[in-house]
Amino acid sequence: MVHPVAVAGFLVAILPLIATPGASLALLVQYVTDGGRRRALPVVLGTVTGLYVHAALAVAGLSALVMHSSVAFTAVRLTGAVYLIGLGVWTWRRSAAPPTTPAPRRRPRHTDSVYVQALLANVLNPKAASIYLTLTPQFIDPDHPLGAQILTLATAHALLITLWLTAWTFLLLRATHVLQTPRFKRTAARATSAILIALGVRAAVT
Repeated sequence: MVHPVAVAGFLVAILPLIATPGASLALLVQYVTDGGRRRALPVVLGTVTGLYVHAALAVAGLSALVMHSSVAFTAVRLTGAVYLIGLGVWTWRRSAAPPTTPAPRRRPRHTDSVYVQALLANVLNPKAASIYLTLTPQFIDPDHPLGAQILTLATAHALLITLWLTAWTFLLLRATHVLQTPRFKRTAARATSAILIALGVRAAVT
């Protein structure tokens, strides 16, 4: 097991990364604005699942292979960039579509589609994988099983990001009367699109 002090240190190290707006927060704002609190859960679950995928890959050594192979890293980075840009364009086009009544209840069509979008946005982000390659070695004991220690850190990471996204959900729900106006929904969707596209472009060029 990881020492509690090490877990606390790990959380302090990743807190600035979690607090930096990214794809998960952009998706959360978009879907809570569009569908209320019921859309927050699949975003959170998709994000958390992505963290465990990265943790599992780190244990298997595949993340290290990707990070140290320029070809593999570039492939993952560009795939993630294309996905984020495509998702941003899709969100923008959807926001530009003429509103119909009672269309709001059909967007998105399925809860699992929201989950998959959040999952892929996290899994296809090589910077998320780098957390488990550059930070976790500083907080684990090489004399003990690495898998259990990485799982512990991933669970702590998942709890922290869940709290962060939940706090944002409550913050957004406090402004329900504003969120439900067509103008705000359109603005939020376009802001989300811009963030996703910007993240995709940054991933492609860095």
